[in-house]
Amino acid sequence: MQYMKEKKQLVVSAIKDGTVIDHIPAKLLFKVISILGLDHIQNQVTFGSNLESKKLGSKAIIKVSGIFFPKEDIDRIALVAPQAKINVIKDYSVVEKKTVEVPDTIEGIVKCVNPVCITNNEDVRTKFEVIDKDPVKLKCHYCEKITNQNNMVIISSS
Repeated sequence: MQYMKEKKQLVVSAIKDGTVIDHIPAKLLFKVISILGLDHIQNQVTFGSNLESKKLGSKAIIKVSGIFFPKEDIDRIALVAPQAKINVIKDYSVVEKKTVEVPDTIEGIVKCVNPVCITNNEDVRTKFEVIDKDPVKLKCHYCEKITNQNNMVIISSS
């Protein structure tokens, strides 16, 4: 009996310069696209969903040409998909690899769920202390209301 060696194949095409967000849980792909505002940009965006993953079972990947995300956007990704990996690509090569990490404090990224919080009624930037990172739980600096991952409203990137 002869065995055939399985050939690996690139499922999503390479980009010259930009960012790859990998290891996104497949069900969260469109949430990540939305919070980063990728549905409103002119750059080339390639994504794949329900790709095979040893760790996640099924994962999603996003490749964005010509964009390198600031820390605030990386924090947005961490709140939604804390297991995501970021690869910075320059001239078709990975020049930097990062694992997203939920920071200890979050500012201007999440909306407070308390309708009477000052941040929902005046021009005050939101600020939260991270009280748990898995699953994510935040405490508002102003009203002390707890926001968990299920009711978190992330302010989209502009």
